[in-house]
Formats: sequence, structure tokens, C-alpha cells
Amino acid sequence: MRTDGERVLWRRTRRAAFAFVVSACLSAFALAQTDMDSMPRVDVYREKPVYLLIERDPRVYGLPPFQTLVDEAPAGSLLKPPPGDYAGPVRVDKPLSIDGQGQVTIDAGDKGTVFILATNDATLRGLRLTGSGSSHNTDDSCLDVRGNRNRIENLTLDNCLFGIDLKQSNHNLIRKTRIRSKNLKLGARGDALRLWYSHANRIEENEIRDSRDTVVWYSNNNVFRRNVGQRSRYSIHFMFANDNRVEDNRFYDNAVGIYFMYAEGGGAWRNIIRHSTGATGMGVGFKESSNVRIEDNEILYCGIGIGSDLSPFQPDTTIEIHRNRLAYNGVGILFNSEVGGNYLSGNIFEGNLAQVSYGGRGGSARNNEWRNNYWDDYQGFDRDGDGIGDQPHELFAFTDQIWMEIPIARFFYNSPMMALIDFLERLAPFSDPDRILRDERPLFHKPARQMTP
Repeated sequence: MRTDGERVLWRRTRRAAFAFVVSACLSAFALAQTDMDSMPRVDVYREKPVYLLIERDPRVYGLPPFQTLVDEAPAGSLLKPPPGDYAGPVRVDKPLSIDGQGQVTIDAGDKGTVFILATNDATLRGLRLTGSGSSHNTDDSCLDVRGNRNRIENLTLDNCLFGIDLKQSNHNLIRKTRIRSKNLKLGARGDALRLWYSHANRIEENEIRDSRDTVVWYSNNNVFRRNVGQRSRYSIHFMFANDNRVEDNRFYDNAVGIYFMYAEGGGAWRNIIRHSTGATGMGVGFKESSNVRIEDNEILYCGIGIGSDLSPFQPDTTIEIHRNRLAYNGVGILFNSEVGGNYLSGNIFEGNLAQVSYGGRGGSARNNEWRNNYWDDYQGFDRDGDGIGDQPHELFAFTDQIWMEIPIARFFYNSPMMALIDFLERLAPFSDPDRILRDERPLFHKPARQMTP
């Protein structure tokens, strides 16, 4: 038994501990509400290695160093360097506007990073950055951004491992910039754009070709608008990145168009995604993501139009898929580990080898809500002329169950033998077919589309 003094001490200790926990929680909440621009940067990166001139490619010998012009320019001034070729690397650590007017090239001679922008409120315009190193260990890139509210536009970045690398950098604008990686195998290239703990940036009207990925990690509230991505792996890959918007982009001939992994919020609107083919070809994909919207997109000629794996992930959340056109894909929509919570309306399904399917045993897309979608294989009528099919559209899996459960059997999907088996199965089923979905109010006429691929 405790004495009276021990009980009083215990109560005081408990109250003090409780007050400490509450104070810590309130401090953490206040910190979360603070403008991230005003927070000190956490320098967790290794210093970039320094290379002597003799270690660089001979083509940069004799070129004037661009760093000299930067060092001589006063903070806050406009630097318009004389046209010509200059030697890198360059580091800008003061507010400065640099305008190359499309006539200035900075070449690092195939070593290290070409240009480091380590300041706030600067502008880079009209420069060509080329000749980074090839080391993934040191993230050799054309341009490192380590600051906020910078404006980067009308640049040309080529012969670089990584294109633009943003780390802990917020409210930057990157627009009308052309990025191309080194001539390496796809997996050995660097990322065209990489955002790491970087929030509220605008990526607009850029052209990315022959790179590896655009990756957005732990970065929220960014906008990707009117960009073109071609012949890369992932056009955009989000991971632990919330409330990002992808609008009015064109993604052609990539392995994957847009992929949301462990993401919440945000989505994709009015994009054209075409020819995402190959073993992993996918237009739009989800992995354990929630509250994402996919609306008014054209997804054409992909291995899989939309692929969803265990999404939505969080309880009481949804994935909204509305008014998209999924046409001429191997599979229109593929659900894995299906748990329901997807809402699909107003979509156009036409010309797909399989409209909707699920992967693995026990899954089914019928757990989702389907309404007012157009199906080019609908077999009903519209006798009252209201534009809605008189009967629900139901999709059953007959022979399809073979390749849904054994994916490698998909190779034989259109073979004469599989077609014959499927015909006989539909004519006289010897087992109960699996109903994949039921659309209560299918559209009878295909909606007009305004976008042109």
C-alpha cells in the first residue's frame, strides 16, 4: 500500500507527464501548420564531388567558366551572359535572374552536376545545360534545385543522367523545358524530374523524352499540367505523395502512364495516355491508394488501361473513375485484391480485348458501383429512346477465368482453341460463370469526345 505522500507524488507525476504529452502534441500540430518555406532545411545530402578540369572531357578545355559571371553579379540583379559556350559546374546561392536568351550553353564535361540552384526567388531562363556525369551514387544531374519560389523556364537539358532534381524545395515553377537523358539503356538512365519532400510546385508545358521516370516522393500539392512525356518508363510515379494533380498532359510510348502508390487525394484529369505497352504496360495504376479521382482521360492502346491493386486502401475512402475513354487496350480495367469502393460512371469501353477483369482467385469487380457507362458489347435495346439501355449490362467470365487465374494463359487469349472453348461455354455452361460486374443503367449511345489523341 502507498502512503498518502506517495499517492500525492504519483498524481503530480502523472499530471506532469500528461501535460508534457499534450504540450508536445500541440507543438507538433503548430509545426505542421507552419509555412514550410520558413522552416530551416535539413541538410542530409553528401557534398557533390569536385572534379579537376583534366578529369573532364577535353571539349570543355578553354571554355570560360560560367561561375565567374555568377560570382561577379550582384544579388537580385539580371545576368545576361554573352552568347556562347561556357564550362560548368555552376552554383548559385543568391537571388539572381539569369537569361541566356537561348544562346548560352553550360557544359560540365561529363563529370558531376552541371548547375546547382541553392537559393530562393531566382530565375533561370534560356539556357542549355549539358554534360553531367553518369554516377547514380552522387545523383549527377543537369540541374539541382535546393530552394523555394524559383522560376525555371525555357531550358534545354540533354546528355544528363538526371534532369532536374528537387529536394525540400517548394513553390517552384518549371515550365517549357526540354529534358532528355543520356543514351543509356532504360533502367540505367536517371530520372527526368525528381521531387523529394518538395511541395506546391508547378510543372507545366515541359517535354520529356528518352528518360527513365518522373518520380514524386513524399511531395504533396504539386501540379503537372500540359506536359509531354515520351519513350520513358513511368511518365509520373507518385509514392507517399498526396493531393497532386495531373492535368491536360500527353503521355505516349511509355511503359506506364501515371502510377499512384501509397497516395491519398489528387488525381488525373483530361490526359491522353497512349501506347503504354510491354510486359508492364499500363495507362493508369493504383497501389494501396485512396480518394484519387480519374476523370475525362483518354487511355488508348495500352496493355492495361487502368490497373488497381488493393485500392481504395483506407477504410471509408473511394476511387472515383468518371467519363474516361478506355479504348483498344488489352484489358480496359484490371482489379487485383479487390475490396470494393470504386465508383465508375460515364466511362466509354470500346475495342478492348477484355473490358474488365480481375487478377487472382477470389477477386471480383462486382464489389464496385457501375453506372451510366457505355459498353460497345452491350446486347440490349433502348425502346423508350431515353439513351439508357432497357436492361442492365452484365459481364460474365466464362473461359476468361482461365487467364484471370493463370495470367500466363493470356498468351492464348485470341487463339482458335480458346475462342471455341469460350463459345461452347457460353452456349452450354458446364459450370456457373462468374459475374464480373452489373451496370444498372448502361448508356446506349457513345458520348461525344472533345479530345483528339
